[in-house]
Amino acid sequence: MPQYQELPCGGQVLDIDTALKDGILGGALEPGDAAAGDAGKQPVELRKMMDELDAAGDAGGDEAVPAVFICPISLEPMVDPVTLCTGQTYERANISRWLALGHRTCPTTMQELWDDALTPNATLRQLIAAWFSRRYTRFKKRSADFHGRAADLVHGLRGTAVPRRQPLKGQARVAALRELRTLAATHQSVTKAIAESGGVALLTSLLGPFTSHAVGTEAVAILVSGVTLDADAKTALMQPAKVSLVVDMLNEGAADTKINCVRLIRILMDERGFRPDTVASLSLLVGVVRLIRDKRHPDGVVAGLELLNSICAVHRPARSLIVSIGAVPQLVELLPELATECVEPALDILDALSAVPEGRAALKDCPRTIPNAVRLLMRVSEACTRRALSMLWTVCRMAPEECAPAAVEAGLAAKLLLVIQSGCAPELKQKASELLKLCRLNYTDTLFISKCKLTRTIQ
Repeated sequence: MPQYQELPCGGQVLDIDTALKDGILGGALEPGDAAAGDAGKQPVELRKMMDELDAAGDAGGDEAVPAVFICPISLEPMVDPVTLCTGQTYERANISRWLALGHRTCPTTMQELWDDALTPNATLRQLIAAWFSRRYTRFKKRSADFHGRAADLVHGLRGTAVPRRQPLKGQARVAALRELRTLAATHQSVTKAIAESGGVALLTSLLGPFTSHAVGTEAVAILVSGVTLDADAKTALMQPAKVSLVVDMLNEGAADTKINCVRLIRILMDERGFRPDTVASLSLLVGVVRLIRDKRHPDGVVAGLELLNSICAVHRPARSLIVSIGAVPQLVELLPELATECVEPALDILDALSAVPEGRAALKDCPRTIPNAVRLLMRVSEACTRRALSMLWTVCRMAPEECAPAAVEAGLAAKLLLVIQSGCAPELKQKASELLKLCRLNYTDTLFISKCKLTRTIQ
Protein backbone atom coordinates (compact mmCIF):
# COMPACT_ATOMS: atom_id res chain seq x y z
CA MET A 1 0.00 0.00 0.00
CA PRO A 2 1.70 3.28 -1.07
CA GLN A 3 2.25 6.01 1.46
CA TYR A 4 0.58 9.39 0.85
CA GLN A 5 1.36 12.87 2.14
CA GLU A 6 -0.70 15.99 2.83
CA LEU A 7 0.48 19.06 0.86
CA PRO A 8 0.17 22.79 1.67
CA CYS A 9 -1.73 23.39 -1.54
CA GLY A 10 -4.29 20.66 -0.82
CA GLY A 11 -4.72 17.06 -1.90
CA GLN A 12 -2.42 14.09 -1.54
CA VAL A 13 0.52 12.76 -3.48
CA LEU A 14 2.36 9.46 -3.72
CA ASP A 15 5.44 9.38 -1.46
CA ILE A 16 8.12 11.64 -2.92
CA ASP A 17 10.74 8.88 -2.75
CA THR A 18 8.55 6.85 -5.07
CA ALA A 19 7.88 9.83 -7.33
CA LEU A 20 11.61 10.55 -7.64
CA LYS A 21 12.62 6.94 -8.13
CA ASP A 22 14.97 6.13 -11.03
CA GLY A 23 15.63 9.83 -11.64
CA ILE A 24 12.30 10.38 -13.37
CA LEU A 25 11.70 13.64 -11.49
CA GLY A 26 15.18 14.40 -10.20
CA GLY A 27 17.61 12.87 -7.74
CA ALA A 28 16.75 10.93 -4.62
CA LEU A 29 16.63 12.56 -1.22
CA GLU A 30 20.04 13.42 0.18
CA PRO A 31 21.15 12.77 3.75
CA GLY A 32 19.94 15.56 6.02
CA ASP A 33 17.09 16.60 3.72
CA ALA A 34 13.68 17.00 5.25
CA ALA A 35 11.21 14.35 4.32
CA ALA A 36 8.69 15.31 1.69
CA GLY A 37 5.98 15.06 4.30
CA ASP A 38 7.74 17.68 6.40
CA ALA A 39 8.07 19.88 3.32
CA GLY A 40 4.37 19.50 2.70
CA LYS A 41 3.63 20.99 6.09
CA GLN A 42 5.25 24.29 5.14
CA PRO A 43 2.43 26.89 5.31
CA VAL A 44 3.49 28.39 1.99
CA GLU A 45 1.56 28.35 -1.25
CA LEU A 46 3.21 26.82 -4.28
CA ARG A 47 3.57 30.08 -6.20
CA LYS A 48 5.03 31.84 -3.18
CA MET A 49 7.56 29.03 -2.77
CA MET A 50 8.56 29.27 -6.43
CA ASP A 51 8.90 33.04 -6.31
CA GLU A 52 11.03 32.97 -3.17
CA LEU A 53 13.30 30.27 -4.57
CA ASP A 54 13.59 32.12 -7.88
CA ALA A 55 14.39 35.43 -6.15
CA ALA A 56 17.16 33.68 -4.24
CA GLY A 57 18.51 32.08 -7.44
CA ASP A 58 17.73 28.63 -6.07
CA ALA A 59 14.74 27.54 -8.15
CA GLY A 60 16.18 24.08 -8.60
CA GLY A 61 19.07 24.07 -6.18
CA ASP A 62 21.71 21.73 -7.56
CA GLU A 63 19.07 19.90 -9.64
CA ALA A 64 17.41 21.08 -12.83
CA VAL A 65 13.66 21.49 -12.63
CA PRO A 66 12.19 18.33 -14.25
CA ALA A 67 11.14 18.97 -17.83
CA VAL A 68 7.63 17.62 -17.19
CA PHE A 69 7.07 20.48 -14.74
CA ILE A 70 7.73 23.13 -17.41
CA CYS A 71 4.94 24.74 -19.42
CA PRO A 72 5.79 24.49 -23.16
CA ILE A 73 4.41 27.99 -23.73
CA SER A 74 6.12 30.06 -21.02
CA LEU A 75 9.00 27.66 -20.31
CA GLU A 76 8.34 28.28 -16.61
CA PRO A 77 7.32 25.74 -13.92
CA MET A 78 3.58 25.19 -13.81
CA VAL A 79 1.37 25.95 -10.82
CA ASP A 80 -2.02 24.98 -12.23
CA PRO A 81 -1.35 22.40 -14.97
CA VAL A 82 -4.24 21.45 -17.26
CA THR A 83 -4.36 18.91 -20.08
CA LEU A 84 -5.82 19.35 -23.56
CA CYS A 85 -7.63 16.66 -25.52
CA THR A 86 -4.34 16.00 -27.36
CA GLY A 87 -2.74 14.87 -24.09
CA GLN A 88 -0.38 17.88 -23.83
CA THR A 89 -0.21 19.72 -20.49
CA TYR A 90 0.10 23.50 -20.05
CA GLU A 91 -0.19 26.15 -17.36
CA ARG A 92 -3.87 27.10 -17.24
CA ALA A 93 -3.31 30.85 -17.67
CA ASN A 94 -1.04 30.35 -20.69
CA ILE A 95 -3.24 27.93 -22.62
CA SER A 96 -6.34 29.97 -21.79
CA ARG A 97 -4.67 33.02 -23.30
CA TRP A 98 -3.75 30.96 -26.39
CA LEU A 99 -7.34 29.85 -26.88
CA ALA A 100 -8.68 33.35 -26.21
CA LEU A 101 -6.65 34.61 -29.17
CA GLY A 102 -8.73 32.36 -31.43
CA HIS A 103 -6.27 29.49 -31.86
CA ARG A 104 -7.88 26.07 -32.19
CA THR A 105 -4.73 24.00 -32.32
CA CYS A 106 -2.42 22.45 -29.73
CA PRO A 107 0.65 24.75 -29.39
CA THR A 108 3.04 21.79 -29.13
CA THR A 109 1.72 19.35 -31.72
CA MET A 110 -0.28 21.82 -33.84
CA GLN A 111 -3.10 19.26 -33.96
CA GLU A 112 -6.59 20.66 -34.38
CA LEU A 113 -8.56 20.57 -31.14
CA TRP A 114 -11.77 18.58 -31.29
CA ASP A 115 -12.54 19.68 -27.73
CA ASP A 116 -11.31 22.84 -26.00
CA ALA A 117 -12.01 21.60 -22.48
CA LEU A 118 -9.15 22.04 -19.98
CA THR A 119 -8.79 19.06 -17.65
CA PRO A 120 -6.90 19.76 -14.37
CA ASN A 121 -3.83 17.52 -14.07
CA ALA A 122 -4.05 16.96 -10.30
CA THR A 123 -1.35 14.28 -10.21
CA LEU A 124 1.25 16.48 -11.90
CA ARG A 125 0.25 19.45 -9.76
CA GLN A 126 0.80 17.40 -6.61
CA LEU A 127 4.18 16.16 -7.84
CA ILE A 128 5.26 19.73 -8.63
CA ALA A 129 4.17 20.87 -5.17
CA ALA A 130 6.02 18.01 -3.49
CA TRP A 131 9.22 18.63 -5.47
CA PHE A 132 9.26 22.37 -4.77
CA SER A 133 8.34 21.78 -1.13
CA ARG A 134 11.43 19.62 -0.77
CA ARG A 135 13.59 22.27 -2.46
CA TYR A 136 12.03 24.97 -0.29
CA THR A 137 12.73 23.08 2.93
CA ARG A 138 16.36 22.54 1.95
CA PHE A 139 16.67 26.19 0.92
CA LYS A 140 15.30 27.38 4.26
CA LYS A 141 17.70 25.15 6.15
CA ARG A 142 20.68 26.45 4.18
CA SER A 143 19.52 30.05 4.64
CA ALA A 144 19.29 29.58 8.40
CA ASP A 145 22.83 28.15 8.40
CA PHE A 146 24.16 31.08 6.36
CA HIS A 147 22.37 33.63 8.54
CA GLY A 148 23.79 32.04 11.67
CA ARG A 149 27.30 31.98 10.23
CA ALA A 150 27.03 35.65 9.18
CA ALA A 151 25.88 36.65 12.66
CA ASP A 152 28.75 34.65 14.22
CA LEU A 153 31.27 36.44 12.00
CA VAL A 154 29.88 39.86 12.93
CA HIS A 155 29.97 39.04 16.64
CA GLY A 156 33.54 37.79 16.27
CA LEU A 157 34.58 41.00 14.59
CA ARG A 158 32.81 43.07 17.25
CA GLY A 159 34.11 41.04 20.17
CA THR A 160 30.58 40.18 21.30
CA ALA A 161 30.79 36.45 20.63
CA VAL A 162 29.79 33.95 23.32
CA PRO A 163 31.98 33.10 25.15
CA ARG A 164 33.20 36.68 25.05
CA ARG A 165 36.51 37.25 23.27
CA GLN A 166 38.52 40.18 21.99
CA PRO A 167 37.55 41.49 18.53
CA LEU A 168 39.36 39.80 15.67
CA LYS A 169 42.51 41.58 14.52
CA GLY A 170 45.04 41.40 11.71
CA GLN A 171 44.73 38.57 9.20
CA ALA A 172 41.95 36.95 11.22
CA ARG A 173 39.86 40.11 10.76
CA VAL A 174 40.55 40.19 7.01
CA ALA A 175 39.66 36.49 6.68
CA ALA A 176 36.39 36.98 8.58
CA LEU A 177 35.44 40.00 6.48
CA ARG A 178 36.26 38.10 3.29
CA GLU A 179 34.01 35.22 4.32
CA LEU A 180 31.25 37.66 5.26
CA ARG A 181 31.61 39.33 1.87
CA THR A 182 31.30 35.99 0.10
CA LEU A 183 28.15 35.12 2.07
CA ALA A 184 26.57 38.50 1.27
CA ALA A 185 27.43 38.20 -2.42
CA THR A 186 26.09 34.66 -2.87
CA HIS A 187 23.05 34.82 -0.57
CA GLN A 188 21.22 38.14 -0.71
CA SER A 189 19.13 37.36 2.37
CA VAL A 190 22.33 37.27 4.46
CA THR A 191 22.50 41.07 4.32
CA LYS A 192 19.52 41.22 6.66
CA ALA A 193 21.32 39.04 9.20
CA ILE A 194 24.38 41.30 8.94
CA ALA A 195 22.27 44.38 9.69
CA GLU A 196 20.37 42.74 12.55
CA SER A 197 23.58 41.66 14.29
CA GLY A 198 25.07 45.16 14.24
CA GLY A 199 27.20 44.62 11.16
CA VAL A 200 26.51 48.00 9.55
CA ALA A 201 27.84 49.98 12.51
CA LEU A 202 30.83 47.64 12.69
CA LEU A 203 31.69 48.02 8.99
CA THR A 204 31.31 51.78 9.22
CA SER A 205 33.65 51.94 12.22
CA LEU A 206 36.29 49.91 10.38
CA LEU A 207 36.75 52.65 7.77
CA GLY A 208 39.14 55.30 9.00
CA PRO A 209 42.54 56.93 8.53
CA PHE A 210 44.43 53.96 10.01
CA THR A 211 42.47 51.23 8.24
CA SER A 212 44.47 48.96 5.94
CA HIS A 213 43.30 48.70 2.36
CA ALA A 214 42.74 44.97 2.84
CA VAL A 215 40.17 45.63 5.58
CA GLY A 216 38.71 48.64 3.77
CA THR A 217 38.26 46.67 0.55
CA GLU A 218 36.19 43.97 2.23
CA ALA A 219 34.19 46.42 4.34
CA VAL A 220 33.21 48.56 1.34
CA ALA A 221 32.28 45.49 -0.70
CA ILE A 222 29.89 44.33 2.04
CA LEU A 223 28.38 47.80 2.45
CA VAL A 224 27.42 47.94 -1.25
CA SER A 225 26.23 44.31 -1.42
CA GLY A 226 22.66 45.24 -0.52
CA VAL A 227 22.98 45.89 3.21
CA THR A 228 20.49 48.56 4.26
CA LEU A 229 22.33 51.70 5.34
CA ASP A 230 20.33 53.85 7.74
CA ALA A 231 20.76 57.62 8.06
CA ASP A 232 23.22 57.26 10.97
CA ALA A 233 25.45 54.93 8.98
CA LYS A 234 25.46 57.26 5.96
CA THR A 235 26.24 60.25 8.14
CA ALA A 236 29.15 58.38 9.71
CA LEU A 237 30.45 57.32 6.28
CA MET A 238 30.47 60.94 5.10
CA GLN A 239 33.13 61.90 7.66
CA PRO A 240 36.20 63.31 5.85
CA ALA A 241 38.55 60.59 7.15
CA LYS A 242 36.30 57.82 5.85
CA VAL A 243 35.72 59.51 2.49
CA SER A 244 39.50 60.00 2.18
CA LEU A 245 40.09 56.27 2.68
CA VAL A 246 37.47 55.40 0.07
CA VAL A 247 39.06 57.82 -2.42
CA ASP A 248 42.51 56.31 -1.77
CA MET A 249 41.13 52.83 -2.49
CA LEU A 250 39.42 54.16 -5.61
CA ASN A 251 42.79 55.27 -6.96
CA GLU A 252 44.95 52.40 -5.73
CA GLY A 253 42.70 49.34 -5.41
CA ALA A 254 41.90 46.51 -7.79
CA ALA A 255 39.15 46.95 -10.38
CA ASP A 256 36.35 45.48 -8.23
CA THR A 257 37.46 47.65 -5.28
CA LYS A 258 37.33 50.78 -7.44
CA ILE A 259 33.83 49.88 -8.65
CA ASN A 260 32.62 49.29 -5.08
CA CYS A 261 34.10 52.60 -3.90
CA VAL A 262 32.29 54.47 -6.68
CA ARG A 263 29.03 52.71 -5.82
CA LEU A 264 29.40 53.59 -2.14
CA ILE A 265 29.95 57.27 -2.90
CA ARG A 266 26.93 57.20 -5.21
CA ILE A 267 24.81 55.71 -2.40
CA LEU A 268 25.96 58.44 0.00
CA MET A 269 25.02 61.15 -2.49
CA ASP A 270 21.36 60.15 -2.13
CA GLU A 271 21.41 61.02 1.57
CA ARG A 272 19.56 64.23 2.44
CA GLY A 273 22.46 65.58 4.51
CA PHE A 274 25.09 64.95 1.85
CA ARG A 275 27.51 67.84 1.42
CA PRO A 276 28.24 68.48 -2.28
CA ASP A 277 31.76 69.69 -1.52
CA THR A 278 32.55 66.11 -0.46
CA VAL A 279 32.91 65.20 -4.13
CA ALA A 280 34.87 68.34 -5.06
CA SER A 281 38.14 66.48 -4.85
CA LEU A 282 40.59 66.23 -7.72
CA SER A 283 41.77 62.87 -6.46
CA LEU A 284 38.20 61.52 -6.49
CA LEU A 285 37.41 62.92 -9.94
CA VAL A 286 40.66 61.58 -11.43
CA GLY A 287 39.90 58.13 -10.03
CA VAL A 288 36.40 58.15 -11.50
CA VAL A 289 37.58 59.24 -14.95
CA ARG A 290 40.28 56.55 -14.93
CA LEU A 291 37.65 53.95 -14.12
CA ILE A 292 35.47 55.14 -17.02
CA ARG A 293 38.41 54.90 -19.40
CA ASP A 294 39.15 51.29 -18.41
CA LYS A 295 37.11 49.48 -21.06
CA ARG A 296 38.11 46.07 -19.68
CA HIS A 297 35.50 46.46 -16.94
CA PRO A 298 32.06 47.43 -18.33
CA ASP A 299 30.55 47.54 -14.82
CA GLY A 300 33.14 50.13 -13.88
CA VAL A 301 32.33 52.25 -16.92
CA VAL A 302 28.63 52.22 -16.00
CA ALA A 303 29.26 52.98 -12.31
CA GLY A 304 31.77 55.73 -13.11
CA LEU A 305 29.49 57.48 -15.62
CA GLU A 306 26.59 57.33 -13.17
CA LEU A 307 28.65 58.91 -10.39
CA LEU A 308 30.19 61.59 -12.61
CA ASN A 309 26.76 62.46 -13.97
CA SER A 310 25.42 62.83 -10.42
CA ILE A 311 28.35 65.02 -9.41
CA CYS A 312 27.73 67.33 -12.37
CA ALA A 313 24.06 67.57 -11.39
CA VAL A 314 24.43 68.32 -7.67
CA HIS A 315 27.65 70.34 -7.54
CA ARG A 316 28.07 72.88 -10.32
CA PRO A 317 31.50 74.13 -9.12
CA ALA A 318 32.83 70.59 -9.65
CA ARG A 319 32.24 70.93 -13.39
CA SER A 320 35.26 73.19 -13.82
CA LEU A 321 37.38 70.71 -11.87
CA ILE A 322 36.19 67.88 -14.09
CA VAL A 323 37.11 69.89 -17.19
CA SER A 324 40.52 70.73 -15.71
CA ILE A 325 41.51 67.04 -15.50
CA GLY A 326 40.90 66.55 -19.22
CA ALA A 327 37.58 64.74 -18.92
CA VAL A 328 36.00 66.38 -22.01
CA PRO A 329 38.36 65.02 -24.71
CA GLN A 330 38.55 61.67 -22.95
CA LEU A 331 34.76 61.27 -22.92
CA VAL A 332 34.47 62.46 -26.52
CA GLU A 333 37.06 59.91 -27.63
CA LEU A 334 35.17 57.15 -25.83
CA LEU A 335 31.75 57.90 -27.38
CA PRO A 336 32.03 55.55 -30.42
CA GLU A 337 33.24 52.67 -28.22
CA LEU A 338 30.70 52.92 -25.39
CA ALA A 339 27.91 50.40 -24.96
CA THR A 340 24.49 51.73 -25.97
CA GLU A 341 23.33 52.15 -22.36
CA CYS A 342 26.42 54.26 -21.59
CA VAL A 343 26.14 56.73 -24.46
CA GLU A 344 23.31 58.79 -22.97
CA PRO A 345 24.92 59.36 -19.53
CA ALA A 346 28.21 60.24 -21.25
CA LEU A 347 26.42 62.83 -23.40
CA ASP A 348 24.61 64.13 -20.30
CA ILE A 349 27.98 64.74 -18.65
CA LEU A 350 29.37 66.52 -21.73
CA ASP A 351 26.22 68.63 -21.94
CA ALA A 352 26.61 69.63 -18.28
CA LEU A 353 30.29 70.48 -18.78
CA SER A 354 29.45 72.65 -21.79
CA ALA A 355 27.56 74.92 -19.38
CA VAL A 356 30.89 76.33 -18.14
CA PRO A 357 33.24 78.35 -20.41
CA GLU A 358 36.13 75.92 -19.92
CA GLY A 359 33.91 73.03 -20.99
CA ARG A 360 32.75 74.77 -24.17
CA ALA A 361 36.35 75.60 -25.08
CA ALA A 362 37.42 72.00 -24.47
CA LEU A 363 34.63 70.71 -26.73
CA LYS A 364 35.64 73.09 -29.54
CA ASP A 365 39.32 72.22 -29.23
CA CYS A 366 38.78 68.45 -29.28
CA PRO A 367 39.23 67.25 -32.90
CA ARG A 368 36.79 64.34 -32.42
CA THR A 369 33.87 66.37 -31.05
CA ILE A 370 32.25 67.12 -34.41
CA PRO A 371 32.64 63.73 -36.17
CA ASN A 372 31.62 61.73 -33.08
CA ALA A 373 28.61 63.95 -32.38
CA VAL A 374 27.49 63.80 -36.02
CA ARG A 375 27.72 60.02 -35.95
CA LEU A 376 25.35 59.87 -32.96
CA LEU A 377 22.56 61.87 -34.60
CA MET A 378 19.51 59.63 -35.19
CA ARG A 379 21.47 56.58 -34.02
CA VAL A 380 20.78 55.69 -30.37
CA SER A 381 17.73 57.55 -29.07
CA GLU A 382 15.99 60.90 -29.34
CA ALA A 383 17.60 61.95 -26.06
CA CYS A 384 21.05 61.17 -27.48
CA THR A 385 20.21 63.06 -30.67
CA ARG A 386 19.19 66.07 -28.56
CA ARG A 387 22.46 66.01 -26.57
CA ALA A 388 24.63 65.51 -29.66
CA LEU A 389 22.80 68.34 -31.44
CA SER A 390 23.37 70.58 -28.41
CA MET A 391 27.12 69.83 -28.53
CA LEU A 392 27.28 70.66 -32.24
CA TRP A 393 25.31 73.86 -31.74
CA THR A 394 27.70 74.91 -28.96
CA VAL A 395 30.90 74.45 -30.98
CA CYS A 396 29.46 75.86 -34.22
CA ARG A 397 28.20 78.97 -32.45
CA MET A 398 31.60 79.51 -30.81
CA ALA A 399 33.58 79.36 -34.05
CA PRO A 400 31.17 79.21 -37.00
CA GLU A 401 33.77 79.88 -39.70
CA GLU A 402 35.96 77.06 -38.42
CA CYS A 403 33.48 74.50 -37.10
CA ALA A 404 30.48 74.77 -39.44
CA PRO A 405 32.45 73.73 -42.58
CA ALA A 406 34.07 70.89 -40.61
CA ALA A 407 30.62 69.72 -39.48
CA VAL A 408 29.28 69.74 -43.06
CA GLU A 409 32.33 67.79 -44.22
CA ALA A 410 31.54 65.21 -41.49
CA GLY A 411 28.04 64.72 -42.93
CA LEU A 412 26.09 67.01 -40.62
CA ALA A 413 23.87 68.55 -43.32
CA ALA A 414 22.27 65.26 -44.35
CA LYS A 415 21.83 64.21 -40.72
CA LEU A 416 20.08 67.48 -39.92
CA LEU A 417 17.69 66.93 -42.83
CA LEU A 418 16.89 63.50 -41.39
CA VAL A 419 16.12 65.06 -38.00
CA ILE A 420 13.86 67.69 -39.60
CA GLN A 421 11.94 65.05 -41.58
CA SER A 422 11.68 62.60 -38.67
CA GLY A 423 9.07 62.25 -35.97
CA CYS A 424 11.27 63.93 -33.36
CA ALA A 425 9.96 66.60 -30.99
CA PRO A 426 9.22 70.02 -32.60
CA GLU A 427 11.86 71.82 -30.52
CA LEU A 428 14.48 69.33 -31.72
CA LYS A 429 13.50 69.94 -35.35
CA GLN A 430 13.68 73.69 -34.73
CA LYS A 431 17.20 73.37 -33.32
CA ALA A 432 18.23 71.26 -36.33
CA SER A 433 16.83 73.91 -38.72
CA GLU A 434 18.75 76.68 -36.95
CA LEU A 435 21.98 74.69 -37.07
CA LEU A 436 21.41 73.94 -40.74
CA LYS A 437 21.04 77.66 -41.47
CA LEU A 438 24.23 78.39 -39.51
CA CYS A 439 26.15 75.81 -41.54
CA ARG A 440 24.81 77.17 -44.83
CA LEU A 441 25.85 80.70 -43.95
CA ASN A 442 29.43 79.53 -43.48
CA TYR A 443 29.63 77.23 -46.49
CA THR A 444 29.28 78.16 -50.17
CA ASP A 445 25.83 77.36 -51.54
CA THR A 446 27.05 75.11 -54.37
CA LEU A 447 29.34 73.04 -52.17
CA PHE A 448 26.72 72.90 -49.41
CA ILE A 449 24.01 71.51 -51.72
CA SER A 450 26.37 69.05 -53.40
CA LYS A 451 27.62 67.89 -50.01
CA CYS A 452 24.04 67.24 -48.84
CA LYS A 453 23.26 65.22 -51.97
CA LEU A 454 26.51 63.25 -51.83
CA THR A 455 26.16 62.41 -48.15
CA ARG A 456 22.55 61.28 -48.50
CA THR A 457 23.50 59.12 -51.52
CA ILE A 458 26.25 57.41 -49.54
CA GLN A 459 23.95 56.82 -46.56
